[in-house]
Amino acid sequence: MSFVEITGLSHRFGRDRGGPVLSDVTLSVRRSEFVAVLGPSGCGKSTLLNVLAGLVSPTEGTVTVGDGTVRIGYVFQAPRLLPWRTARRNVEFGLEQTGASRSAVRERAAAALELVHLAEHADKYPNQLSGGMQQRVALARGLAIEPDLLLMDEPFAALDALTRSYLQEELLSLVRRTDSTTILVTHDIDEALLLADRVVVMTQRPARIASIVDVPFGPERSVASLIADERYPELRTSLRELLRPQVTAAAGPSRAQVTADA
Repeated sequence: MSFVEITGLSHRFGRDRGGPVLSDVTLSVRRSEFVAVLGPSGCGKSTLLNVLAGLVSPTEGTVTVGDGTVRIGYVFQAPRLLPWRTARRNVEFGLEQTGASRSAVRERAAAALELVHLAEHADKYPNQLSGGMQQRVALARGLAIEPDLLLMDEPFAALDALTRSYLQEELLSLVRRTDSTTILVTHDIDEALLLADRVVVMTQRPARIASIVDVPFGPERSVASLIADERYPELRTSLRELLRPQVTAAAGPSRAQVTADA
């Protein structure tokens, strides 16, 4: 049974002369499923998340999430921490919007920081934390509200490769434990294969769904286990080939083609 149901979704920003950002997107996401959305830059992946979060209204189509009263967590590419609040107080900020008691806010914030291994840094301010630690605070803030739906917009894109790989594995463990339904936007094929149950490949703008690929590796994964799995190289190559025409089209004609056409 689907938890997120997107039907015929299209979106256009005002008088956008570039045409629609999203066009006739239809997708069902099961409860507790982890779905990764891959596509070329600027195709509309973030707009899709914003529609799901209720920040943007679709121009056409419908979006249904649960029974309409679900709690949604959103983790952005930049941590977006409040600089005048400590790590603990930043995590508490999201909880304060839920109307929970002060004692419940404190307890749940502490538990969320423990989940991301930052309990000993709870009283530090953002400028005292590394980029990876700041992103973990942002992740804790998103998880602390115990979301029914967790939306993530390239949360690790700005981090170095080593920090990113650690946080990816950490995220996988956290999401499996909290049982949240998760939709992740990413440019990283390896990240999608490490984390997701299914990968949705989007076309260039206006974004449509080009393909949906099942990921066969099961819930218990690590970077090492994927590399050792003989199915991994073939699936990775398959996704690259699915993305190639979309990225090429989004990039436009090459300099040589432009010269020839002139």
